[in-house]
Amino acid sequence: MKIPVGILGATGMVGQQYLFKLINHPYFELSFLAASSASSGKTYAEAVKGRWYLEETLPEEIGNLPLHSIDDLATAKERCRLVFSAVDSAVAKNYEERYAEMGLAVVSNASYHRQSVDVPILIPEINADHLAIIANQRKNRGWKKGLIVVKPNCSLQSYMIPLAPLHQQFQVKRLVVTTLQAISGAGVSGLSSLSILDNVIPYIAQEERKSEIEPLKIWGKIEGDQIIPASDIAIAAHCNRVPVVDGHMACLSVAFSIKPKIEEILPIWEHFEGAAQQLQLPSAPKKPILYREESDRPQPRLDRLTGKGMVVTVGRLRECPVFDLRFTALSHNTIRGAAGGGILNAELLVAKGWVS
Repeated sequence: MKIPVGILGATGMVGQQYLFKLINHPYFELSFLAASSASSGKTYAEAVKGRWYLEETLPEEIGNLPLHSIDDLATAKERCRLVFSAVDSAVAKNYEERYAEMGLAVVSNASYHRQSVDVPILIPEINADHLAIIANQRKNRGWKKGLIVVKPNCSLQSYMIPLAPLHQQFQVKRLVVTTLQAISGAGVSGLSSLSILDNVIPYIAQEERKSEIEPLKIWGKIEGDQIIPASDIAIAAHCNRVPVVDGHMACLSVAFSIKPKIEEILPIWEHFEGAAQQLQLPSAPKKPILYREESDRPQPRLDRLTGKGMVVTVGRLRECPVFDLRFTALSHNTIRGAAGGGILNAELLVAKGWVS
C-alpha cells in the first residue's frame, strides 16, 4: 500500500515538479495539496491557470484535486504521513515544525532548518548515515513520529556528488567554486526578463554563504546529539545568475590532502554509487555521475535532463596550476537540485524505516 503524501507550496515552480514526479510513484500517493490561503478552495488547475511552468501537460485528474490552505494542518494529519515542503524559508519557519509536531515527516527544500544541529542536510549518495540524528531530533523536540530532513541549496548537487568519491579517497582541503545558476532557481517571480536577458548578474543573495557552509555540514559527523560540520576544509564560492532557464553549472578548482593522479579520477566517477544506488531507490539513477569527453560539455540545454534530470554531468577534467585538479559539473536545479532530490530523500527515509 502506498504512503499518502502532501505538498506544501504545491502551486510554485518546485511544487509543480514535485506534483508531476509523484504521479504513479511506486512508494507515494498524492493526498494533500496546500498553498496560500488565497488559493484555498480552488482546484489545482484553477490555481495554476496561466502559470503552469512545466513542458508536460497537467493531467486532468491532478488538475481536479482540491487545494487546501497551508494552515489546514488537521486535514494534512488526517490524510498524510509525509509532506514535501516547497515553500520559502520564511514560510518554512512558521509551518515545518508544526507539521512535524503532528507526527508527519517533513522533507524540505527550504533553507530555514539547514543549520539546525539535529536536522540532516541530505544527499543520499553522500551522507545517508546522517539519518541517525533523527532519533536525537525526536528526543530533543518531543516528537514521537515526526521528523524534518532538508536538502541542500539547489546548486550544491552539481559539484558535491562528483566530489564525494574523491573526498572519500583523497580528502578535499581547499575548494574554489564558481556557479552559473539558471533563472528558474530564482523562483517564479524572482527575476524580471529585462534584468537577465543579455546579462550576467554576479550576485545571488545568501548563495555564497550557503555554498561555503552547507558542504561542511554534509561532510560533517554526528557527535552526541548534533551534527558537527567539517572544520578542516576551506571553501570560496562565487555565485552568478545567468540567462539559462534550467541547469546550474559549477566550475571548480580543488586541492586534496593526498594529490590524486589525473588518470585515477574517471574510473572513480565511473564506479561510484551511494546509498541511493545500493538500495535501488526508484528515483536514483544507476550511475549518478556521467563524464562527457567532449571539450565543450557539459551544457545546460544538452545535458540537464540526463537520467531524467537526476544525473550530474561532468566534463573538462584537467590539472590545476594553483590547486590539484579542476572540472566543470552540471545538474538540473529544479529536479536533482529540488523536487527530484527531495523525493529521493523521502525514498531513503522509507528504505531506512523512518517512514512507513
